[in-house]
Amino acid sequence: MQPCETIEVKSREIACDGGEGVLGHPLVFLNMGQKTEIDCPYCGRKFVLAADAMVAAGH
Repeated sequence: MQPCETIEVKSREIACDGGEGVLGHPLVFLNMGQKTEIDCPYCGRKFVLAADAMVAAGH
């Protein structure tokens, strides 16, 4: 089993479709909340917030 892909992102809200076209998975929207990383529940890809990401202030 090969390790899951890690993708650096600039937003806490991201979408993942598995990246395999028709062989991927349904589009899922993920929200990190206050965390700095999140894993896709379908394919296991890890999305990590970039250190230089502009994070919007909460209300």
